[in-house]
Amino acid sequence: MRIGIDLGGTKTEGIVINEAGKMLYRERRPTPQANGYDAILKNIHALVSDFEKKAGQSCRVGVGTPGAISARTGHLKNSNTVCLNGKPIKEDLEKILARPIRLANDANCFALSEALDGAGQGAGVVFGVILGTGVGGGIVFHGALHEGPQHIAGEWGHNVLESDGPPCYCGKQGCVETYLSGPGLARDYAAHGGDPSLDAKQIVTHAEQGDAQAEAAMQRYLDRFGRALSVVINILDPDVVVLGGGMSNIARLYTEGRERVTRYVFNDELRTRILPHVHGDSSGVRGAAQLWPPEIL
Repeated sequence: MRIGIDLGGTKTEGIVINEAGKMLYRERRPTPQANGYDAILKNIHALVSDFEKKAGQSCRVGVGTPGAISARTGHLKNSNTVCLNGKPIKEDLEKILARPIRLANDANCFALSEALDGAGQGAGVVFGVILGTGVGGGIVFHGALHEGPQHIAGEWGHNVLESDGPPCYCGKQGCVETYLSGPGLARDYAAHGGDPSLDAKQIVTHAEQGDAQAEAAMQRYLDRFGRALSVVINILDPDVVVLGGGMSNIARLYTEGRERVTRYVFNDELRTRILPHVHGDSSGVRGAAQLWPPEIL
């Protein structure tokens, strides 16, 4: 059996799956971010211990985290759960759990889950996309996660889309994330005279109801989606792009958004399928467990 842990800023979710990938147990607990790094480690340890009592055996553990392990220092970097940054989280978890673990970026876990038995099942090359409060991505080649030597493979959210755009937390301006995230859509809508109290979901609804200002924001969003994703497709030429995160629920991404990608991709047609996720908000935690392939258990 394998345990997957999805370490989020507000919640920590865990599951136990068997060799066939069937989910046996699932639980969510608050992430004690306010109590600091050690409290987060202890929370994971308690969750794993409780799962193993239920399962009646020791399990392999995979963990999905915001951010990624630095290939230079071995410490976590680029996490929006800031108390994790600069910490040797993999090493510390291996000590507290008394076993080797596997750890990957949460977007990579999403991509792996959807590639193995989700929307991208059976495809050769899958690009998994997170469109939520941030923008991330992961790449799976023939069932194997590709992280790259710097552990940044798939991080399309921090390619510069418009050099005169808004500042990004990464230090650059006009990153894909500043436009295609939920907060990015809300910021753009407000910057063009829209109601700054509306969030992305409300803007999408207003556009569907015929609001001209909201529709103009959606047209800018769809065009930026097309330009940004076409660059990835030009490089990877994936069989499937799977969308996840809250913004992936925008139905227009799979029709008008796809048309915009077709317009900008370096080809006279677009054969890449752009699909919604299958496993919903369980994709990340499933992918964390699947960091351990069943054949090596």
